[in-house]
Amino acid sequence: MKRQKFVVAEPEGEGTCADAWSSSRLEYMKCNIERCVTTGPDVPLGCNRSLDVIMLLDGRAGLTKKGWEEEIKAAKHLVASLEVSSGKAETAIFMYSGPRTWSGVEKCTGKNAKTVENSEETCGMKTVSHFTNEYKKLYDKLTNLEYPKGGALTSLALLKAKAELALGRPDSHSIVVAFSAGPPLSFKKTKAAARSLRKSARLLWVPISKFAPLKSFKKWATRRWQENIVPVKDVSHLGDADVITHIIADICPDEFPKTEFDLHATAGGR
Repeated sequence: MKRQKFVVAEPEGEGTCADAWSSSRLEYMKCNIERCVTTGPDVPLGCNRSLDVIMLLDGRAGLTKKGWEEEIKAAKHLVASLEVSSGKAETAIFMYSGPRTWSGVEKCTGKNAKTVENSEETCGMKTVSHFTNEYKKLYDKLTNLEYPKGGALTSLALLKAKAELALGRPDSHSIVVAFSAGPPLSFKKTKAAARSLRKSARLLWVPISKFAPLKSFKKWATRRWQENIVPVKDVSHLGDADVITHIIADICPDEFPKTEFDLHATAGGR
């Protein structure tokens, strides 16, 4: 549950107003913390809502082949959960990794004057599918998706997701679910890309393994981070239905909270 205070009159002179996220203006109380009930242990919770969901799959070498298989399993579980909407939910999927050399990194991040002719081959960014509600095709594409064993250009993946939002529906909530098996290549660029993306969509992270920089993910996720971080300490459990049930419980509520942009605008910010 949430309650908030709004700015009725702008401050004058030396007067000040607390930030929209200040505890003096915004309070939360836990409720309905019981475990979600599903039809079976291997069946994730379904979501019967109109959503535009973008999945970012991590293909870094450190994930391992077993971890990649678990990630694909998790992605299929998420597609199955959205399939319950009977076409109301649309999904886009991107796979990201990164070049194996620093010269390749410079090309992909714009530090090199040379243009990138093949983004997938050079930068490890692959468009698995643009927004669609043809779930059978999504299953097939995920099944045939090869493990790239590359780097971790996380910031590029976030920018790719932001570009995809232009193809989304104006009347649907946009949500980005980003899987990450460890630290990004650039913390600075990832922070900037996440901040930019959060202006247009809700950003939820699924940090994989106990070595993932959880403290940073909390800063990169949409506030409140408690509702936008689904940590998986052991990669062997990534494909468990419970992980997707946790995600669905967060992104598919009965009522949608306002976005950071909405809160900021309501509070009189610019």
